[in-house]
Amino acid sequence: MDNYDSLTRTGPGTPMGELMRQYWVPAGLSSELVADGPPVRMKLLGEKLIAFRDSSGRVGVLDHRCPHRCASLFYGRNEENGLRCVYHGWKYDVDGRCLEQANVPPHQVFADKIRAKAYLATERNGMIWVFMGDRERAPALPPFEATLLPQDQVEYRFVQRRCNWLQAMDGDLDTSHVGLLHFGGARPSGDLDTESRNLVLNKAPDYKVNDTEFGLSYGAYRPAADGGTYWRTAHFLFPFWVMPPITSVEDNVLVRGWIPLDDDHCMFVGIAHKNHFRESHNRKPLPGGTLVDRLHPNSSDWLGRYRNVEAEENDYFIDRDVQRDQSFTGIEGIHVQDQCITESMGPIVDRSFETLSPSDIAVVRGRRCMLRAVEAFQQGKRPPAADQPELYAGVRGGYYTTQDTGDWLKTQKARVAAAPPALLMEMA
Repeated sequence: MDNYDSLTRTGPGTPMGELMRQYWVPAGLSSELVADGPPVRMKLLGEKLIAFRDSSGRVGVLDHRCPHRCASLFYGRNEENGLRCVYHGWKYDVDGRCLEQANVPPHQVFADKIRAKAYLATERNGMIWVFMGDRERAPALPPFEATLLPQDQVEYRFVQRRCNWLQAMDGDLDTSHVGLLHFGGARPSGDLDTESRNLVLNKAPDYKVNDTEFGLSYGAYRPAADGGTYWRTAHFLFPFWVMPPITSVEDNVLVRGWIPLDDDHCMFVGIAHKNHFRESHNRKPLPGGTLVDRLHPNSSDWLGRYRNVEAEENDYFIDRDVQRDQSFTGIEGIHVQDQCITESMGPIVDRSFETLSPSDIAVVRGRRCMLRAVEAFQQGKRPPAADQPELYAGVRGGYYTTQDTGDWLKTQKARVAAAPPALLMEMA
């Protein structure tokens, strides 16, 4: 067992799992649930849950077991503002209240004493959120810029990954892999834009890392191709959010979550301004640098949602000829490349085999940050930003070039403050 084992397990009663239950968790798209439509199986934090939309449009998220005899409510009838178990006709509303006990004589009904395990659920701009902790302590939804956008201006990406959530998120905390895994096949040439030249010419940046009230801020920096310093700044925000430098700080209105489904599977959730890649649309794509997800149709399995077509069983469609002559990996797609690497480590990586280097400083600091928070939470201290979601407001990652040689965090904050707010971004 490695030092970070307590961070990988997120089921009920685990230290990290109980900490995560103090935050709102993205569960899926609002479009997945239809009023009086079929219930949907989902896993979150190691629990098997049933989601449904009742006749009035409210969303319910319940433990899949009927409190009567534990038959699965997945097979239930979604009707007249409740989900009815087909075994004996007991019916539950979105808050878990038992409304009817169809097989109990009227003079013996005790429905008012029965509650299905139900979690607080809400929706914002086309996405479903679930709070799996004490309802009385539920904070406001996190005010990330991208989550506050009107639904017609936001882009969602859901992709399941077959590995533990922590090793998936570690990949977002490691920015040095971008110039190699994703763009290692690119060669310096006159037709590359400045951003691409910065990545291609110097694949080994230096780093700065700082603890923050919401988690961690970090920056990779290197000499810029056209003078000054090229920075790629990013943030880890408790408990599973990252703001990586996907594009320039002016356009980087996005947040990414790594949601544990169970210990061996997680869900990548990307929330972004629909035009946040507009800058890259005008650039010549680097080898293997597409961002298109190819997903299987959702099925009703517990892990049947948002599964990538590219997977271990087809070797992620690696093309060895392309790898030799064109791209660094021979695998098409930035997300697929990440998927391949993190899944290749196994469902839960054995970190005793790791040999960490200075380029892993953000990964190490992120893990330590989480360990401290878990230990403090077990001693009764509330975890970072759990009761102060306003700490997330105004935080943005991104890349930029600067001549400033002063405090990097002050420079980063100044660049973000000067960037246009998400709601005022020019529409393409």
